[in-house]
Amino acid sequence: MGRRLTGAAVSAADQGVAALTNIAVVVVAARQSSAADFADFAVVYTVFALLLGAFTAYVGQALVLRRGEAADLHGHCRSSVAFTLLASAALGALLAVTTPLAPEFGALGAALPVLLTQDALRYAFSLLGRPHLALAMDLLRLAAAVPALAAQPDGAGSARMVLAWGLSALPALLLGAGTLVGVTRGAGRPEPRALLERSHLGRRFVVEFGVGNAASQAAIAGLGLLANPLAVGALRGATTLFGPLNVLFNAATGFGPPLLNRMTGPHSPARKARQAGAAGLALAALAAAWALVLSVLPDAAGRALLGDTWRSAAELLPATGSQYAAMAVGTCGLLALRVLTPRATLGVQLVFSALSVACLLGGYALGGITGAAWGLALGSAAKAAASWTRVAFEVRVSYTLRDRARD
Repeated sequence: MGRRLTGAAVSAADQGVAALTNIAVVVVAARQSSAADFADFAVVYTVFALLLGAFTAYVGQALVLRRGEAADLHGHCRSSVAFTLLASAALGALLAVTTPLAPEFGALGAALPVLLTQDALRYAFSLLGRPHLALAMDLLRLAAAVPALAAQPDGAGSARMVLAWGLSALPALLLGAGTLVGVTRGAGRPEPRALLERSHLGRRFVVEFGVGNAASQAAIAGLGLLANPLAVGALRGATTLFGPLNVLFNAATGFGPPLLNRMTGPHSPARKARQAGAAGLALAALAAAWALVLSVLPDAAGRALLGDTWRSAAELLPATGSQYAAMAVGTCGLLALRVLTPRATLGVQLVFSALSVACLLGGYALGGITGAAWGLALGSAAKAAASWTRVAFEVRVSYTLRDRARD
């Protein structure tokens, strides 16, 4: 138990360092660029975030669900990292074609293999039960990224900023790749083509990512049509205040499966569900506590965080806090379901991502932006209830199959 808790803490710390790096990159880039150049940088960064999410779903989330002997896991890690390197290099070559028209996207193409492969290494170390190696790699990336961007002259073009940011991950990539080679010595040649097989779970996970992202974009677009910009800013501002919890949610999703999969035995399905449920309740309590802290935040501190948006965002804190508490339970429900029956998560995501959008728009129609915030909370609560209902079903099925096997 002690080792599992230590691993979870290190994984959470790694997610925190990765999130801090992303925040620092955006802040330093904004300070070093003109308004127009930073706008171009922000567009490129948004595209990268979408590509990172897709690769994480296709490679990382599927990788951490692998089980088997150490030699097999070593081979899976090598194959996944090799696939990421080759696929991102091919995608980067396509982006490089745009250099004459959009040099910042050409720069992203040059940096993409470095950025995405370094991220794939994080999931490999998680599967191998060595999250401290991922943490060391991300600390090195943070230490290199900020000085690399800060060293650029004032008014540096967006292409130069993108290239400096992307290539600053090269030391972390070299550290991670060299360490992985040493850890997996004797595993044989990687087989990246294995990730193109029809049975690869990443296919389902990337669809889930697409559905979730599409639902989010549809919600934003809907509010943009129905609400005024201040209302949309209030909702985004309230959500931003709960950003630290997103770090923990990402840690649970990305690094929870290897920890749960180490539980074996006839009662392991129920044990995995209980552990995931305990994590969900702990995160929900943390979300409620964070909402309480924000609700008593002095106006001066709130304005320092969000400026003029603070007053309208503060009105949404009860709804957004409820939403994040429900998200905590739902995230851990999907985590348990992904460990027990990975193919069962897609249906839940498809139905309840659409329901969340409907609740958002319906809430706005009934109660303005406050109603929209409560609609998001309702949608998250429905997804949480559905995920845990399916988890309970899968646990019962596992016991039924075990009893039949005994007979």
